[in-house]
Amino acid sequence: METYDELLTSISDSSGAGRAIFDPATGEKVGDAPVHDLEYLERAVDAAVAAQPAWAALGHEGRSAVLLKAADAVERSAEELARLLSREQGKPLNGPNARFEVSACAAWLRAAATIPLEPETVVDDGETRAELHYKPIGVVGAIGPWNWPMMITVWQIAPALRMGNAAVVKPSGNTPLSVLALIEVMNEALPEGLLSVISCGREVGARLTDHPAIGKIMFTGSTAAGKAIIKSSADTVKRLTLELGGNDAGIVLPDADPKAIAQDLFWGAFINTGQTCAALKRLYVHEDIYDAVCEELTKVAAGMPMGNGLDENNVLGPLQNKAQYDVVANLVEAAKESGAKVLLGGNPNTEQPGYFYPTTLVADIDNDNPLVSEEQFGPALPIIKYSSVDEAVEKANGLDVGLGASVWSTNLPAAREVAARIQAGTVWINKHGVVDPRIPFGGAKQSGYGLEFGVEGLKALGIPQIING
Repeated sequence: METYDELLTSISDSSGAGRAIFDPATGEKVGDAPVHDLEYLERAVDAAVAAQPAWAALGHEGRSAVLLKAADAVERSAEELARLLSREQGKPLNGPNARFEVSACAAWLRAAATIPLEPETVVDDGETRAELHYKPIGVVGAIGPWNWPMMITVWQIAPALRMGNAAVVKPSGNTPLSVLALIEVMNEALPEGLLSVISCGREVGARLTDHPAIGKIMFTGSTAAGKAIIKSSADTVKRLTLELGGNDAGIVLPDADPKAIAQDLFWGAFINTGQTCAALKRLYVHEDIYDAVCEELTKVAAGMPMGNGLDENNVLGPLQNKAQYDVVANLVEAAKESGAKVLLGGNPNTEQPGYFYPTTLVADIDNDNPLVSEEQFGPALPIIKYSSVDEAVEKANGLDVGLGASVWSTNLPAAREVAARIQAGTVWINKHGVVDPRIPFGGAKQSGYGLEFGVEGLKALGIPQIING
């Protein structure tokens, strides 16, 4: 196990040609990320192509044993990885943040290694027998975001490796060091050349999506970027799994207990300081309990400390970058100018270092306000009053995205009936954004297509083959 300084040195560019990465909480330099070129990408793809057949030949049992060793390696370096993640991404060490993310990497590796996947007998009637098997695709390109850079990378590559594929990873330019470190640690257990990471600009990244040796792209990011990947991958007919933008709605039914749900509402919306694709971003509350929900949620939110992620007391951090800070600040300011009521926050301290935007709750806001209709991806939650369940469902379904949603109620049958009417890939009841490596996850509408996690997620990283006879 390397120390933090050793790990950072081993992944940083020492030639002077790297790109400086800065801590979004302090503005201090974290390290220099390498800037890989097209030649580097070609070498990585060639190595993956060469390593993949022997890896596939190990079979599920052999590959799973190696993935479990990779999980052990992540756990041995967990504190060093969490510290680097906190400095580069901004999220605090504690709460559902940096240490949580690193532990989730190990958990997802173990889940991918241990979920059974047996051949399926499709027909066996005495005359015809047909079995469905899943064969490796070959080389998978994994393109990740900056909000959960380590965890989402593992979501992509763990099932890819389990199914016998090699993988080439492209992290976000905002958080390359975290992913470089994660892959270095995992490679302590993996065969040489099987898994590599490309820290690069847009031109080299685009080559990954149209490279003829890449059989599938896994992408998590914006809908606009997803559409570009669809187009660039078309000529080589790549398989795609796309987890794109969301603007998740939550519906609080009139029988809900405001005090009982306030803590879970808060974390559903503000996990990772709101920088989560499947976070609660629009909260619809019945008029009978609207004021009570606003009051209880404000109490919880006011008690959550925000600050430098290396401070063990904090559970909320900065926005990861200036562009995202500006998005949040502009949407909240427009909401204030429209006459919406700010219950908490909305008043950033522009004199302090870092991209800190205060935890913000906005009430008495119109459903067509941009803070509601556009994905803010930050620590600002609009709370909208409704009169009937039909009205709430209509508003929840009114956008062209549908990643997740939630229904909050003490009446589970009633909540499930409402959930079935919502157009989203996952609808949680009395929680929001809680993912499980055993349960498939994917979006509806323009939030993408394809499933991750569980048996269905494994199948998505294989080529179905029927053995008939």
